[in-house]
Amino acid sequence: MPTRRICFLAVLSALFLYGSSASPFAQQPQQLQKLDSINLARAHEMLRQGYEEVKKNYYDPKYHGVDLDALYHQYDARLNTSQTINESFRVIAAFLGSLQDSHTFFMPPARINRSTPGFHMEMVGDKCFVTRIRPGTDAAARLHVGDEVLMFDGFNLRRADFRNMQYFFQVLSPAPAEKLDLASPTGERRQEIVRATIRSGKAVLDVTGSGSGNDLWNLVREDEEDTHLNRERIFEDGDALIWKMPNFYISQDTITSIFSKARKHKALVLDLRGNPGGSVDVLKYTLAHVFDHEVKLGDRVSRKNSKPESIKPIGPAYTGKLLVLVDGDSGSAAELFARVIQIEHRGTVIGDRSAGAVMEARHYDESTGSIPKFFMDTLSPRPISS
Repeated sequence: MPTRRICFLAVLSALFLYGSSASPFAQQPQQLQKLDSINLARAHEMLRQGYEEVKKNYYDPKYHGVDLDALYHQYDARLNTSQTINESFRVIAAFLGSLQDSHTFFMPPARINRSTPGFHMEMVGDKCFVTRIRPGTDAAARLHVGDEVLMFDGFNLRRADFRNMQYFFQVLSPAPAEKLDLASPTGERRQEIVRATIRSGKAVLDVTGSGSGNDLWNLVREDEEDTHLNRERIFEDGDALIWKMPNFYISQDTITSIFSKARKHKALVLDLRGNPGGSVDVLKYTLAHVFDHEVKLGDRVSRKNSKPESIKPIGPAYTGKLLVLVDGDSGSAAELFARVIQIEHRGTVIGDRSAGAVMEARHYDESTGSIPKFFMDTLSPRPISS
């Protein structure tokens, strides 16, 4: 990596397009659902919404040299050749993917029947491995942590394509089962078909009624479960405190409390593996606890201007030994944290090459037709509707 002292931070608009919680796109498995005239019209509207949001809000008014207007008309025409809903989703995703920007992408409407693969795989160097398995799933009976994934549904796995492949198979076209060509740590090769866990949903959700028919509290419970799974974890062991930080969406009070505990230890291990990033303000507040002097984070480049971003120390800085763990799933704010630590020689960064997704994003919600939008506040279980 270069050793220059300034790491650059670009500001852009990330696009997430949602239908309602009970999307008409999800009446049956997406791979098989034919694209009728109503859903084709909705797909055209989604593409138009994406085009307009990018044209209005993208940080680079020249769109990296892409002729956005011509591209939109090209993909709008391509939608008419789509045979299934999943194909229409792929066209919309390809339009936004033309910007080749890690933080600008299409998130399709939620499926009624949600699928969970039951395992997680990631690149380590130039190889792909199974790194986590959910107990009680089909994957738990067929896979082992440490298995090398040689092929996934007939596709070779390369680091350069891995994030796009995950996006395709996990977001755009989730399947009820996946075929994996594997090699065990001892070199034994085998092939497994791993079935996903399917959670059946409802075509129409009632969030206004009362009693057992009200789906509001089920949505609240799901959000609380996600919050619990993505909570901060700390472990104190002798002279070291280990902090598993799943993302940069935590309160300042939580950060202050953790560093108060860390100051009682000679070493802090900050585990950013799998951390996709989050708030720039949280990133700056976290870095402010490990420096006793002002440090430049980078230059924030927007459509209107470019201005430097600096980190100013907050109270007594943590002065112990700092180790930062990263992997291929560490992205955005997690990468910036690790890079600043490297550049300033404040600590040691250990792990694999990170995601290379150092941008800032905004979240744009859209709806189609008269369908109301309903979404959950990501920082609390309180529902918000409009």
